[in-house]
Amino acid sequence: MLIGFVYLLLGAACGGSFGLPSKYVRKETPWENLWGPFFFVVTIAMPVVVGPLLVKDFFAVYAAAGWGGLVIPLVFGLLWGAGSMTLGMSFAFIGLSLAYSLNYGAQIVFGAVAPMALHNPEKILTAQGAVILAGVVVCLLGVIISGRAGILKEKSAGVVDKSPAMFKGLILAVVSGVLCACYGVAASYTGPLGDVAAKHGNEAWRVSAVTTIIILWGGAISSCLYCGFKLTKNGTWKNFTAPGAGLALGLAVAMALLHNGAIYFFNLGFPRLGKLGVSVGYAAFMSFAIIVGNLHGFRTGEWKGASRQSVTWIGAGIVILILGVCVLAAGNAIGQE
Repeated sequence: MLIGFVYLLLGAACGGSFGLPSKYVRKETPWENLWGPFFFVVTIAMPVVVGPLLVKDFFAVYAAAGWGGLVIPLVFGLLWGAGSMTLGMSFAFIGLSLAYSLNYGAQIVFGAVAPMALHNPEKILTAQGAVILAGVVVCLLGVIISGRAGILKEKSAGVVDKSPAMFKGLILAVVSGVLCACYGVAASYTGPLGDVAAKHGNEAWRVSAVTTIIILWGGAISSCLYCGFKLTKNGTWKNFTAPGAGLALGLAVAMALLHNGAIYFFNLGFPRLGKLGVSVGYAAFMSFAIIVGNLHGFRTGEWKGASRQSVTWIGAGIVILILGVCVLAAGNAIGQE
C-alpha cells in the first residue's frame, strides 16, 4: 500500500505542476495556441509515439481486447476531455483559484464515490466504506476552505465579480469537476484491457501505459475537436508560424509531459491500494495535487499582497487536506486487514 501512495504522490507532484509552464507564455498568445498543442501532444502524439516503445504487442493488445473492452474507457475518457474544456471556460468567469477549488472538490467527491458505488456498492455500508466516505468529506472540507481562501484573496485585490457571470462560472466549475472525475471511472473499467496486456507479457508498468492511453484517446475526441473549432473560429491557425510561436509550443510540450506523468503514476499507484484502489487513490491524488499547486502558487508570488486572513485560510485548507488523505489511507488499511 505504501508504494501505491508513493506513486500517487509522484503523480500529484506532476499534476500540481503541469500548469506552471503556462505562466511563462506571452500575454498576447491566444488560449487555443497554447492549449491546442497541449491537448494534441497529451492525447494523440505521445500515446502514438511512446506507446509502441513501452508496450509489447501494443496494437495487438487493443485488437485482442476488442470493442467490448475499449468502449467504456473511451466514452468516459471523452467525458474527461470535455471536463478539461469546461474547466478552461470557468477560468474566464471566476478566476483560477476558485475554479480549481470547486473543480477539485467535485472530482474528489465523484471520483471517490462513483467507482465504489459502481463496482463495490456493498462496501458503502461497511466500516471501511464509512471511513472512506469520512475521508472524502474531510478532503471536501479542505477544498471548500481553500476556495474560501481564493475568494478572500480576490477580495483583497479588489477583483471580486458579483455579476451573473459569477454564478455561471460556479456552475461550470462544478460540472467540469464531475466530468474530469470520469477519468477515475474510466480507469476502473480498464481491468479486462489490463488482463489482455498482461497475457501478452507486459509487466505492471507497461500495463499501466496501455490503460492510460485508451482513456487519453477518448479525451482526444472532445478536447482536440474543441481546440480545432476555436482555432478555426478565431482564425488563429496562422499564429503557429508567427514569430515567438516556438515558445508556446515548447511550453505546451512541457505541460504535456507533466500532465501525462501525473496520469501514468496514478494508473501505476491505484491498483496497489487494494479492491477500492480507485476510490481511495483518486481522492488522495487530487488532494496531493491541490497541495502541490498551492505551493507553486506561493512560490511564484500568486499570493503576494494577499490579505493575512486569506493566507491563513489557505494554510488551514492544506492541513485539512493532508488530514483527509490520512483518513483515506486508514480506510484502505481496514480493507487490507
